[in-house]
Amino acid sequence: MLFAIGIVATSASRPAGASTQTNLQTDVQVPSYSMKFGAFVARFDSGGTFTLEGVGWPKLTGNWKSKGDEIELELSTPGGPKDCGGPGRYRIRLEGNHLSFDLIADECTPRRMIIDRSTWVPTGEVKTIPPRRIVTTAGERAPSRPDPKTSNTPNISTGSWPSFRGPQAAGISEKQNLPDLWDPKTGENILWRTPIPGLAHSSPVVWGDSIFVTSAVSSDPKASFRPGLYGDGDASTDRSQQRWMLYALDKRTGKIQWERVAHQGVPVDKRHIKSTYANSTPATDGRIVVAWFGSQGVYAYDVSGRLLWKVDLGRLDLGAYDIPTYEWGPASSPIIWNNLVILQCDTQNDSFLLALDAGTGKTVWKTEREELPSWGTPTVATTSVGPILVANASNYIRGYDPRTGKELWRLGGSSKITAPTPVFSDDMFAVVSGRGPERPIFVVKAGARGDLTLPDGKSNSEAIAWSRTGRGSYMPTPLIYDGILYVLGNNGLFDAYNLRTGEEVYRQRLPVVGSGFSASPVASDGKIYLSNEDGEMLVIAAGQKFAHIATNSMGEMLMATPALSDGMMYVRSSASLFAVGRKH
Repeated sequence: MLFAIGIVATSASRPAGASTQTNLQTDVQVPSYSMKFGAFVARFDSGGTFTLEGVGWPKLTGNWKSKGDEIELELSTPGGPKDCGGPGRYRIRLEGNHLSFDLIADECTPRRMIIDRSTWVPTGEVKTIPPRRIVTTAGERAPSRPDPKTSNTPNISTGSWPSFRGPQAAGISEKQNLPDLWDPKTGENILWRTPIPGLAHSSPVVWGDSIFVTSAVSSDPKASFRPGLYGDGDASTDRSQQRWMLYALDKRTGKIQWERVAHQGVPVDKRHIKSTYANSTPATDGRIVVAWFGSQGVYAYDVSGRLLWKVDLGRLDLGAYDIPTYEWGPASSPIIWNNLVILQCDTQNDSFLLALDAGTGKTVWKTEREELPSWGTPTVATTSVGPILVANASNYIRGYDPRTGKELWRLGGSSKITAPTPVFSDDMFAVVSGRGPERPIFVVKAGARGDLTLPDGKSNSEAIAWSRTGRGSYMPTPLIYDGILYVLGNNGLFDAYNLRTGEEVYRQRLPVVGSGFSASPVASDGKIYLSNEDGEMLVIAAGQKFAHIATNSMGEMLMATPALSDGMMYVRSSASLFAVGRKH
């Protein structure tokens, strides 16, 4: 499960009439052949015994009996899980050779997590995936692409932060001259604060004098998410009407310049209880602004707020790779490169990379992938061998030619759940993930080609500068700064490695951890800024020795990654957007 720090019990019974299936039949004949669901295989023997097993889960054995359309399951596994001594009761339905279960009552958490709302099929059955239909709807004509030789349009080098974690997701912008101390309560070094309605974990992006942020505004005033270090894989109960919003703000004053409702309605998918319906950071190239709201679609506006195009990708079902009934929603963000809007879409059914024409929204290329659901944003970097697009995922980390979508290399050995974004420096990509048992760090040389998967017992090769297991981060994207790779764990462990050799520089438990870290580090002028979920921002000195400079409390939860531009740090909290900078 995604937040597999521990398993926390949820509702052990479903009220009468609350089953997602209606009682359509009686005397259901439970098949005795081997069946599969997600990462699990089960067999219900006609003699009344059953086995259920899945990779990474304890094998469950026991007895079953059925009457009508109800089945009772009782474990006989020695030393079984807590609260699993009693039976679990489910309503069952057989349609062809597909067997479905719906909870009546079950105190056993792991059994309930696997069985409730599941549909089991014969193990030899090949899943039929219908073709995905991508529909583009045109709006206004996009502005012409400026000529870089003659245009006065600001470029990345003049203070823009165009996508998640800035140019190439590096998280670095020098000569910001940010203060070490600030305080929203007193106003010290807070230039402005603007409330942003709704819930969102998306980060701000900047181009010229404008900041762009997204949000999902619920019709339920009590809609919320749950921060912290915990193991629940549950979806939120929030199924309220939403307005998916894009806001443009003046970066000097915080005044909202315009706002647009991209979509309105009931969400197609559920979201994780720690998540929101607006996790993806928008992207801009100074001409268009692209916001991606998962199954609700991709929306492109010009910087004045005119809708240019929208693309319906169909349903994007992301959740637990092992228990597909656990829906968590998307988080990967769009990037814009060379007039292409590039999206990483890894779902329960089909996975693909997609490049859309930034001016029209039409598909330029689409590359299919055999992948598990993933949540990281792809990165395009300019390397010694040309541009390379790298996408972090579970089956393989892969490198592509961003011009065509052609795969260049692949690297196995990653975690089953991947969220951090690849980062690039010194002609090497660093890619990490934090789900056990792998929790790897890989540093891949730019010129790599083919299958780079390391043999057992090997940590490097001609293509892999170095690698480690057990040290990758779960949510935060790592930071490469002045030759050091910094990796921030959700639990507040902060590691530093020599980027070229992999030698550990230090490992430090941060002095303030609170509910943990989801936002990614950013850096400027020899300092690193770390935001914990409780709203504390730590200022750390970059370099060979760990040094804690200051801790500043924003007074509001922090899940998003800050943006840096023209002497200001833009901090998106659960309720506001702040501008932190020196007052002149």
